[in-house]
Amino acid sequence: MKAKNIGFIGGGRITKIFLQAFQNKSTKFESVKVFDPNSETLSALQVYFPSIIPVGTAEDAAAQEIVILAVHPPVMGETLAKIKDVISEDTLVLSLAPKVTIEKMAAALGTDRIVRMIPNATSYINKGYNPVAFHETFTEKEKKKFFKMVKALGKNFEVDEKKLEGYAIVSAMLPTYFWFQWEEMQKVAEATGLDEKEAQKTIGATLKRSVSIFFNSGLSADEVKNLIPIKPIGEAEEQIAEIYQSKLMGLYEKIKA
Repeated sequence: MKAKNIGFIGGGRITKIFLQAFQNKSTKFESVKVFDPNSETLSALQVYFPSIIPVGTAEDAAAQEIVILAVHPPVMGETLAKIKDVISEDTLVLSLAPKVTIEKMAAALGTDRIVRMIPNATSYINKGYNPVAFHETFTEKEKKKFFKMVKALGKNFEVDEKKLEGYAIVSAMLPTYFWFQWEEMQKVAEATGLDEKEAQKTIGATLKRSVSIFFNSGLSADEVKNLIPIKPIGEAEEQIAEIYQSKLMGLYEKIKA
């Protein structure tokens, strides 16, 4: 990939994920500038990535060939207003936020070179599952160039923009619904006599195989669930299902464009 100047507006978790993915795969840029209103956030980021260039304003970060908007939807409007005068016709703008559409960003910035992505935290280890939507004017050649640029993140694929918020719920945030449960299972495993390595190997291997049989066995969901007769937390399933429906669908209603 040809080296480019890149600027991040927002220096939080997702910027760290991107930078780690690029570093893992030795993806190089001529310069990487990062703006965040919190100087402590920038300092912490620079500990992990000493080569980044902290800058004092969003405009400084936006005056690059590639600009990544790593900000939350509530501050997207003011961010776009700040950077609109430094965005050129050649600037590639990548937004990582749900809710704010390509059409709205294009109107605010006066450019159609806009891409949206809903990245997954597993991009940190180069195994993300990241849906992407492009402004309608992008050519197939331009899309291929973009995918080449971000290939270090993992699997990146084009979707209809209207589906991005759905992917935010069922992919980008999905690990948080389960990580704490896996942590508790490790504690249980160690309490029953397995050592830490055995616990991690057993839980990890079983989870992978459980996903495979649920989606690839040809059995219905009920048939898969009935393969194990004893359900130690079965009495809580209805409550857990209600939590999933109310919390996740409630969140989806808040973030959908």
